[in-house]
Amino acid sequence: MGIESTTAVAPVTLTAGAVNELRKLIDQQEISNDFGLRVGVEGGGCSGMSYILGFDQKKDGDTEYELEGIRLFMNKAHGLYLAGMEIDFKNGLEARGFTFNNPNASSTCGCGSSFAT
Repeated sequence: MGIESTTAVAPVTLTAGAVNELRKLIDQQEISNDFGLRVGVEGGGCSGMSYILGFDQKKDGDTEYELEGIRLFMNKAHGLYLAGMEIDFKNGLEARGFTFNNPNASSTCGCGSSFAT
């Protein structure tokens, strides 16, 4: 009998556009393997909470996931707010940047980065 390894399924998903943009950023900014993409929430924003998205090192209380070869760090307590969320990257005339599609949000604001539960 060997040791079984299980991989936790990330509570968020990344679209192909988000993955491509994140890989570009990792290459352009020469982000080391010690860093991963931090996804989370914090108080504030016009609807009560706002999203955190940026490269960071793993901290105590984080769960680590891997999506499309990208390391993802998330504080365990944030999973409740982010479960089922899709992160996309828009590169159009009307909008450019990362967007968050959170099915758990009861309301959002026009900036797309703030929500209420």
